[in-house]
Amino acid sequence: MTKLLVHGGTLVHADAVSRCDLLIEDGRILAVGTDLGSTDHGSANGADAASLTRLDASGLLVFPGLVDSQVHFREPGLEHKEDLASGSLACVAGGVTAFCEMPNTKPPTTSPEALADKLERAAGRSWADYAFFLGASHENAEALGAWEQLQGCAGVKIFMGSSTGTLLVPDDETLERILRSGKRRVAVHSEDELLLQEQYARAPKGSPYRVHPDVRSVETAVRSTRRLLDLVEKTGRKVHLLHVSTAEEVAMLRERQLGDLVTAEATPNHLFLCAPNCYERWGAMAQMNPPVRDERHQRALREAICDGTISVIGSDHAPHTREEKVRPWPDSPSGIPGTQTILPLLLTAVHEGWLRLEDIVRLLGTGPTRVYGIEGKGRLAPGFDADFVLVDPKVDDALPLAWLRSRVAWSPYEGKPLHGWPTRTFLRGVETYGKHVTHGAPQGRPLRYNAGAE
Repeated sequence: MTKLLVHGGTLVHADAVSRCDLLIEDGRILAVGTDLGSTDHGSANGADAASLTRLDASGLLVFPGLVDSQVHFREPGLEHKEDLASGSLACVAGGVTAFCEMPNTKPPTTSPEALADKLERAAGRSWADYAFFLGASHENAEALGAWEQLQGCAGVKIFMGSSTGTLLVPDDETLERILRSGKRRVAVHSEDELLLQEQYARAPKGSPYRVHPDVRSVETAVRSTRRLLDLVEKTGRKVHLLHVSTAEEVAMLRERQLGDLVTAEATPNHLFLCAPNCYERWGAMAQMNPPVRDERHQRALREAICDGTISVIGSDHAPHTREEKVRPWPDSPSGIPGTQTILPLLLTAVHEGWLRLEDIVRLLGTGPTRVYGIEGKGRLAPGFDADFVLVDPKVDDALPLAWLRSRVAWSPYEGKPLHGWPTRTFLRGVETYGKHVTHGAPQGRPLRYNAGAE
């Protein structure tokens, strides 16, 4: 079996950045160290000159393949917006080699049959490795504990407030039933449905898009998250709080001190877009749920990802066509595409000085794999899958739409100056995307999870 030596690059880990080599065999990382291609070290690893392929990464950063733990790829039922092939292509184009896809498709993923259908659709078509969330509902609450152990299941997703799709668990009684069924960590979209309904009823149709964060107010998020944390304490079930959007929720997480019972996630949109300017410039293109808010909340979220209060970043990639997005509010659908731009945005944050390279791996590598119990991903270490991304830190360009691979082909970051770009992406040691084109055929596989992952 031919071995691959990646040499000359700067490896980025969650706790260090160092000039090291990677030695890869049979899709796994065999060794990490210096001078792995030397005769003596090569012989010790069985890497003689005849079997060793060399990849020069001089001047480049080498990241582990990133894990995007929150995407919406719209298949089945909404393939005009995105499908598993186009969505996973956007992943690898941005350095993401594994994704966890959400259940609000048509039909929703609320049964083993629906999960099996998605796995069948992904086989042979996905450019990245994959898993799919099961959606929680009043009808399947007691069955989820058994179903969450199925192969390819990323876990259970709860929508406490209505968003895109029909999945909804608005009441505490059903929420508690779901939390008491199963052991794996549950992902939660936290907005209070009753308050949402009241506030939408008061807002005139055709209002400016900038009213979105007022209608889906800070209180809708805070009230819901407080209810959720109360039930977490009562049941002892671990949860992952998705797309935190408010400074008040950050403060609540710190005050409640629930430790590993509650982990939290932010999106790049809440870190890099800011109200009201984003709505004035982009209109509904900046609309998502929960909404992008003002600078006070953005500042609190940035602080929370730097101090570890928020341990994961997920893109919440949620594409809609341009024609759909320009409908008058509130008929304009919420959601922003973003899995391909998540790494360039964070590299830009490093350039701006408020994030470190190591933080990117912590938030998109070791963070999501620890939270969800994903095996073999998110680290450049012996025994792990040889998923890695070469990044050119010298790329300094305004984002051109021609680089984007999502089917909807738009982004609120169009024209934004970016500092650093993923140039080549490898899955299990094989290049799958580089220089803006695919290489070979899709090789994605179902993600592996720790036995009894919680």
